[in-house]
Amino acid sequence: MTEPTGRRVVVTGLGAVSSAGIGVAEFTAAIREGRRTTSEIRSFDTTGFPHVHAGEVHDFDPKRWLRRLDPEHWGRSSQFAAAAARLAVEDAGLEAEIIAAAGAGSVMGTTSGESAVIEQLVGEWAADSLKALSPELVGSVPASRIGAAVNRELGLNGEALTLATACSASNYALGYAYDMVAAGEAEYMLAGGADSINRWAHAGFYRLGALAEDVCRPFDADRSGILTAEGGVALLLEPYDRAVARGARMYAEVLGYSVNCDAEHMVHPDPNSIADCIRAAHRSAGVTPEQIGYICAHGTGTRTNDATEVAAAREVFGDNLPPISSVKSMIGHTMGAASGFGALVCCQALYEGFLPPTANLSNVDPELGPGVDPVPGRARPAPLEVVQNHGFAFGGNNAITILGRVA
Repeated sequence: MTEPTGRRVVVTGLGAVSSAGIGVAEFTAAIREGRRTTSEIRSFDTTGFPHVHAGEVHDFDPKRWLRRLDPEHWGRSSQFAAAAARLAVEDAGLEAEIIAAAGAGSVMGTTSGESAVIEQLVGEWAADSLKALSPELVGSVPASRIGAAVNRELGLNGEALTLATACSASNYALGYAYDMVAAGEAEYMLAGGADSINRWAHAGFYRLGALAEDVCRPFDADRSGILTAEGGVALLLEPYDRAVARGARMYAEVLGYSVNCDAEHMVHPDPNSIADCIRAAHRSAGVTPEQIGYICAHGTGTRTNDATEVAAAREVFGDNLPPISSVKSMIGHTMGAASGFGALVCCQALYEGFLPPTANLSNVDPELGPGVDPVPGRARPAPLEVVQNHGFAFGGNNAITILGRVA
């Protein structure tokens, strides 16, 4: 990324659909308390699985949250995205018709797209034949429908883009939306991500040896892996001048971002590449390492990820590491929505003045080196000015976003 140019861009609306709650207030309260919201899986038969915990959105009734989408024709990931987007618009104090008239669009990230739909179709195929596949389900498969669902639900006619850069996808989406608004190509953009729990992804992470038995413990000496999870998240972006003119609440300013790819190993992140991405994000945002007051980590809870992430940060910050914590300890790994939930938490941390915690942490791994502060247990009050949000993905897709308190 280059030096910051164009209009200032702020976040004025936040929407969340997660195991920690629906709506930004409920979600943030759970995070601040360090409340673990993962539980035993209900959405599929776990017979034969040694590990049966995940971050599911229980009792999600799409008809309660959606006004235009017919849930019968849209998959669960699309429903999550559309519901989160509507919540973000409402949180911003706007009507969908207002942002639609301004040419608003959306960009959403995902890892597995409509995975629950695909799994259902595979079941139909296995039980009978290809001819038994439900046509309406087949039509719900394309991942592109996740972005389209947001536009359809809100009546938007701007761009509707779905980015499938896996677990860093929401940060990619946030960067793309920032560029659109900063360049004057859009007055409003919704950015975020969505994914749904499914049996095959759970099985895949188990076979990789990456699943924790029941609790995700990022940065803990006894950490053992991730918990799969689901949800949808959306942030509403608009120009600073427009937000000021309408008297909007401004959670945070998007200062800049950077993306790169290790292109080295499918599942083993490269600390040098991540460090390069952090430095590029700082240049994009026009900040220095000393100005970063908090890092919202990718923080999966696997031994490799946490060690690599801290090592990469140490390349940039030396031994003066800012506090670094992981919300995955509370909600699990929401895949393509993960860095979107991180961005939402960063916005709230800047706006309300707190350090988000890492739950389930008993003993910080000494092998991570000195000066690692994962903010154990509960949130701590802290006046924050600039924060850094991490998103990393299989294949080495790294995305870092930088957000600041609105001055």
